[in-house]
Amino acid sequence: MDAPTQNRSLNKAVEDQKGKQHQAQFLTFVLGAETYCIDILRVQEIRGWEKTTQLPETPEYVKGVINIRGTIVPIVDLRERFHIGQATYNDSTVVIITKMEGGDAQENLQKTVGLVVDGVSDVEDIDLDGLQAAPSFRSGDRVSDEFIQGLASVGDKMAIVLNVDHLLHKGVFQKLAAA
Repeated sequence: MDAPTQNRSLNKAVEDQKGKQHQAQFLTFVLGAETYCIDILRVQEIRGWEKTTQLPETPEYVKGVINIRGTIVPIVDLRERFHIGQATYNDSTVVIITKMEGGDAQENLQKTVGLVVDGVSDVEDIDLDGLQAAPSFRSGDRVSDEFIQGLASVGDKMAIVLNVDHLLHKGVFQKLAAA
């Protein structure tokens, strides 16, 4: 299946799953050799890679911005953010457009951010009560455990469940504000 067809299929699955409020649905994706997942309710759409407009004085993992239907969307490369290595940007590169909610108590933030990943896999049911706590590491972290909601079994693999709101607010926007 080519990338545009796969993206359309996954976009339909994303929309189908958003209506199911009693199940924990997560979009699984691949970074390097690991499987990660994010809450499906945070996924707006899945797109192919497109050239970005680079902004000055931003961290290396912020690849720039794109315009989606009049909204300026920053694009963050999760490989670089998590220090997994350099990504190759081509027709098979996938960008997950996410919505972040939260922020400080005085600000009611809702921001749209694109996350560059190696590939998307599927939408999975995950039992939140069955999540395993992420082990705490002090040095050599690939992903800061503050951004991990837990670890889940997905088929025969372990998936790292990311807390998108925390990752984007504390792991991206606060760092950009400090830059």
